[in-house]
Amino acid sequence: MEKEYKIIDCFCGAGGLSLGFEKAGFKVLYAFDLDETSINTYKHNPQHHHGQAFIRDIYNVSKKSIEEDLGHKLGEIDVVIGGPPCQGFSVQRRGGDNDPRNNLVLEYIRMIIDIKPRFFVMENVGGLLSPRGIPYLAQLTEKLGEAGYSIQRQKLTASDFGVPQRRKRVFIIGERMDGETQMFEFPKPTGEPEKTVRDTIFDLIDKNENDIPNHKSDKLSAVNLKRIQAIKEGEGRDSLPNELQLECHKKNTGHRHLDTYGRMAWDKPSPTITARFDSFSRGRFGHPVLDRTITLREGARLQTFPDDFEFQGNKVEVAKQIGNAVPPVLAKKVAEQVKACLQKEDDYKKQKGL
Repeated sequence: MEKEYKIIDCFCGAGGLSLGFEKAGFKVLYAFDLDETSINTYKHNPQHHHGQAFIRDIYNVSKKSIEEDLGHKLGEIDVVIGGPPCQGFSVQRRGGDNDPRNNLVLEYIRMIIDIKPRFFVMENVGGLLSPRGIPYLAQLTEKLGEAGYSIQRQKLTASDFGVPQRRKRVFIIGERMDGETQMFEFPKPTGEPEKTVRDTIFDLIDKNENDIPNHKSDKLSAVNLKRIQAIKEGEGRDSLPNELQLECHKKNTGHRHLDTYGRMAWDKPSPTITARFDSFSRGRFGHPVLDRTITLREGARLQTFPDDFEFQGNKVEVAKQIGNAVPPVLAKKVAEQVKACLQKEDDYKKQKGL
């Protein structure tokens, strides 16, 4: 019987990372997030999530507190996973360089040192490699290096791994060095044709929210209805007639954000599904041909959540859960590489009689 490796998911949200790791054969022992509606969603989907989930602030979470929640000793944890909230590093950020959310990376480091897993996996926005994020990345590398971890990082594009979305995220993998040779390798792109918006959501055109969970979007305002009707598939707000453009968009400031008020293209992957993909004004989130934004379910599909995964909360809360998640299909690819590494290390120990 194949060994079931144990994980802890920090900042679990709705559970995109958890779901990918579980699909790869891992067992979630403990998951936590500060957001109540995200934990409600996590618990609402026991057909996918089998671990215990708690509403917890990472500042108050430790190995001891986890053991108290579970009612037993942890034993060795194979992997700690998590994506510390990233708004302070994001290119679309509204926080500053001193955004307190940036410090959550440092708390994640503390958790790794306290629990001492064999591996850790951290996901974050590309901004972590920017001048704003480099100081935190340097602390992570230094502190966890001193704690005995070999660390690798790589930016992965989701559409290279079967996700119908051009999402770019940084993955940092740490392997506890116990005397064995470092074995982890990042997954290689599949080499298959990119999955498109058409492949993913075309069949939902004739469905309604009674047919499938979370398949709903808000009615557009009168002026936004005129805007979306003036834009063709795959186009952005630069296609709008002058009378429908916002005054700020008419100015050539060099930061034009042409994806706002845009429609997706059928035969390309979608743009990044963000926490506000429910809003026509926040990106290229218009349906390719229907006069509305994509629905919550369509966004979930573009993030590779299965249709029976039902999100809890109001529209804004659900959009945030979906947009902040790691696509489960991408998470599974990373998880499979971690699992292969763990299995090789275990085989090596058996051979050496360790």
